[in-house]
Amino acid sequence: MPNLSASALAILDVVRAIPRGQVASYGKVAARADLPGRARLVAWVLKQADADAALPWFRVVRADRRIAFAPDSADYARQCRCLQAEGVVIIDGRIAAVHCAWTKQDLDRAVWG
Repeated sequence: MPNLSASALAILDVVRAIPRGQVASYGKVAARADLPGRARLVAWVLKQADADAALPWFRVVRADRRIAFAPDSADYARQCRCLQAEGVVIIDGRIAAVHCAWTKQDLDRAVWG
């Protein structure tokens, strides 16, 4: 992704900081990147960066703890496999709430040290 905007870089930094075995919503990622209300921008940036194997894009889910892809799609299956490989429990298509316990203090520590 050449020539990334400051907003895109901030989003990618936050996504990289999501701890293994945890998820965050598009809106929470946007808010932590100082872009409140820009959840769709997060989705757009992740779509552009999907080829970056080092980016844990699969840790970003909808606010209702569901995967944003259609349940019968290959992308949905791929995201489920990635999350389950990290121990994330998915029940009836929804991420178990225990994996969404990313506190502000945890996130600040992960992003800013």
